[in-house]
Amino acid sequence: MDIDALRRDTPGCANRVHLNSAGAGLLSRRTLRAMTSHLELEAAIGGYEAADQERERIDATYTHIAQLVGGRADEVALFGNSTHAWNAAFYSLAPAFRPGDRILTGRAEYGSNVLAYLQIAERTGAEVVVVPNDASGQLDTTALAALIDERTRLVGVSHIPTSGGLVNPAAEIGRIARAAGVPFLLDATQSVGQFPVDVREIGCDMLTATGRKFLRGPRGTGFLWVRGEALEHLDPHVIDIEAATWDGGRGFTWQPGARRFATWEMSYSNVLGLSAAVRQALDLGMEEIGKRAVTLGGRLRDRLEALPGVTTYDLGREKCAIVTAKVDGVATEDVADTLALHHINVTTTTPEHTQFDTEERGVHPLVRLSPHYYNTEAEIDRAVEVIADVARGAGERR
Repeated sequence: MDIDALRRDTPGCANRVHLNSAGAGLLSRRTLRAMTSHLELEAAIGGYEAADQERERIDATYTHIAQLVGGRADEVALFGNSTHAWNAAFYSLAPAFRPGDRILTGRAEYGSNVLAYLQIAERTGAEVVVVPNDASGQLDTTALAALIDERTRLVGVSHIPTSGGLVNPAAEIGRIARAAGVPFLLDATQSVGQFPVDVREIGCDMLTATGRKFLRGPRGTGFLWVRGEALEHLDPHVIDIEAATWDGGRGFTWQPGARRFATWEMSYSNVLGLSAAVRQALDLGMEEIGKRAVTLGGRLRDRLEALPGVTTYDLGREKCAIVTAKVDGVATEDVADTLALHHINVTTTTPEHTQFDTEERGVHPLVRLSPHYYNTEAEIDRAVEVIADVARGAGERR
């Protein structure tokens, strides 16, 4: 990669150190051009007319996303965000839940997903079972295999939590779920765009992701991938004219493939921005992107771990570019605020966003730093220097 060229093509790199790609990655000029040119076209000729004129490029979005995750274009549906995509998948299974049925999930599961599990458990009498972690802190696949039984209706797992650098063993989870004949829903919000993700290799039945994070797409974009063979077991919980066709009488026919989960209205400026971001990731190569992002995350984590008074909290055998840390004697928000004063973008974890992890560890909030391939080693070192100063000051006050 030509990092200097990539940074010149990323306006946000000019005025701050952006270590918040787990929140929202920086848009490239390539993506900006795709979005603004379509908005200008809508303004010039009308929204419907612009969509008609750009239909080929809009439709290519599905092909690009399918290429990114290793699926087919007809297995992809677009959404305004990954939570809506995840809800579309999960609630399509909900009508089948009965008292005593089980949803198996992990301690790293995202907060919105957990709330949905609890709601359906309350409505149907199903049970939410949290699979324990192994000694490394990742989901214990041996325990998962032992917990799956004839009552299990879903295995739902976050590939990477919102609250740390853990990478759950998705392919092994997929192997276990397939062997048991249980649907596997993978929340890949933090992994797609950060490193290669292949649905065939993982063996999931449904996968959801967002455009705004490591893919560097616009906010207000997300997608759902659904394995074609899984469709017969899914009953979409909402319907509109994009999802189905009226039969002329008192019935309808679902659209083939994943489009049955979609809605007709969407921001085509955002869609084309997402398409441009995905295309850029494909052009750069996800292997190269992943190698650099994870290496930068490892550099950051190692240097923070070496600082007196600083503790990192990332779990698992495999770790990604997300790094979480705490400074002894300093409130997490104060650390984040100090970094912001130095024009370094980070965010903090929230206890309510990873409920099951909070139950077990009780370490949140933490400072969350998430570099991406367009960051430099010098930027990593600058963030470490600021945190070192904060820790040093706290130590002197003690």
